[in-house]
Amino acid sequence: MVRRALPERTCVGCRRRAPASELLRIVAVGDEAGHSLRPDPARRLPGRGANMHPDPACFAQAVRRRAFGRALRITGVPDHGELAEHVDASTTTSGQPDRARVASRVGRPT
Repeated sequence: MVRRALPERTCVGCRRRAPASELLRIVAVGDEAGHSLRPDPARRLPGRGANMHPDPACFAQAVRRRAFGRALRITGVPDHGELAEHVDASTTTSGQPDRARVASRVGRPT
């Protein structure tokens, strides 16, 4: 039996490569106020997509680096409120610790 390779994508936050099934696809939806970022867990929305680990640390890094605008080829600063809610909701339901808070404490004296 021939084993097929899984498609790999790069996370816009941490820049690590991972199988597409492990990453959350994000699309920019244009409206009268500009662009807003919308999560696409089913990977079916039309348009150019960016991929990111569904992790608050990767999300924070992507926002800080302004990676969404470059990856989605849009001008201006997109609204990432809906995406932030989705990432926060997915981490609280997964039972994993909030890595953004853990990462912010790393390197600080206690």
